[in-house]
Amino acid sequence: MAAMASFIIKTPIQSNNPFPKTHRINFPIVSPVSYSSYKKKPIPKSIRISCGLIEPDGGKLVELVVPESQRDVKKREAMSLPKIKLSRIDLEWVHVLSEGWASPLTGFMRESEFLQTLHFNSLRLGDGSIVNMSLPIVLDIDDSQKNRISGSTSVALIDSSDNPIAILNNIEIYKHNKEERIARTWGTTAPGLPYVEEAITGAGDWLIGGDLEVIQPIKYNDGLDKYRLSPSELRAEFTKRNADAVFAFQLRNPVHNGHALLMTDTRRRLLEMGYKNPVLLLHPLGGFTKADDVPLSWRMKQHEKVLEDGVLDPENTVVSIFPSPMHYAGPTEVQWHAKARINAGADFYIVGRDPAGMSHPVEKRDLYDADHGKKVLSMAPGLERLNILPFKVAAYDKTKQKMEFFDPSRPQDFLFISGTKMRALAKNKENPPDGFMCPGGWEVLVEYYDSLAANDSGRVPEPIPA
Repeated sequence: MAAMASFIIKTPIQSNNPFPKTHRINFPIVSPVSYSSYKKKPIPKSIRISCGLIEPDGGKLVELVVPESQRDVKKREAMSLPKIKLSRIDLEWVHVLSEGWASPLTGFMRESEFLQTLHFNSLRLGDGSIVNMSLPIVLDIDDSQKNRISGSTSVALIDSSDNPIAILNNIEIYKHNKEERIARTWGTTAPGLPYVEEAITGAGDWLIGGDLEVIQPIKYNDGLDKYRLSPSELRAEFTKRNADAVFAFQLRNPVHNGHALLMTDTRRRLLEMGYKNPVLLLHPLGGFTKADDVPLSWRMKQHEKVLEDGVLDPENTVVSIFPSPMHYAGPTEVQWHAKARINAGADFYIVGRDPAGMSHPVEKRDLYDADHGKKVLSMAPGLERLNILPFKVAAYDKTKQKMEFFDPSRPQDFLFISGTKMRALAKNKENPPDGFMCPGGWEVLVEYYDSLAANDSGRVPEPIPA
């Protein structure tokens, strides 16, 4: 699939504050046609190199898992409280909140936070500062659950097996206006939006917010927990590696050599700018995805092969799973993806063409403008520390037999292999052009589609958190 990418650069202002403030550099947004002349210009001298990891939103990570010494007490407390059973996606949001990806949130949103998110894509903190928050992180309940809660100030959150997962304290219950939520998040109420059908259409008419106490870390026991590093664990890993820059790449698809080109070229440019040890955070999305996306377990096998085959260098690459569910909400959702990676210590963020986008569920067109994601990131409230530097489109160069940046002076030499085309080749056991994807990675993709033949549902089941 062709990809337009940018990386985002933090530029500090001199300050006595140990966490320096930043300001935006307004790099021009350029088209592939104009990029060939733009790329020859030197990097602006106003950019100053900053050591140390970027400050989390709100100044500190909000981690909500209770200490091990308190877990038995909290389990007993949870069993005495009114209970709300969590869906799979609810559990994924508990995971996200518990580790601080959504810092400075301390739990599921109360009404004031929900309204700010819907209308402003940001939250105003007590000190007057603004942090980005573009997606509602909410928990729904129905009329019967609302009545059972009655006058309680706390409730227990339990999984499908009735195991206590968390306690929600100082609760607030308010109306769940589903139509407005859908319209403001996706920009449409057309039927067929995957997350809406999975998590909102059948949801309750009320939302319950409050402060979370998560009884123990969320584990999936699927062989992939070693990759599920929390923001604090990632920050420790980056510090251990002496990273002076961290650049994150969000994806929900297998990695082809066009993606790798964007990542390796980002590192090259960071080195040219004066950074000594930029580290890549290869960060596949690990929560809910739509039915025709490759499941997480198979994507992780494919990513492992990419490193084994030397497409990416393990010495300066950290592979980890981002636990968030996927909304496919385009420019609204890409802000959440960028904001969460700030909390993990990434001060550079590669943004692709049509990030978090999808085809319109009814009409034969893309749901979002392909360039709006990167443009919105450059203007989003609460993301002022991030600055976008554009790259070209990556496509398959038939003359060089590898993925290269598109050269508009010889368009006939380039082949654009869409995700649909890639999936069709793998399903039919046809090989892509040499140089499109590493052989080991392609074998994993073919093996995945072979496995679907024996699966009546058409998809390998995903593990449930435990």
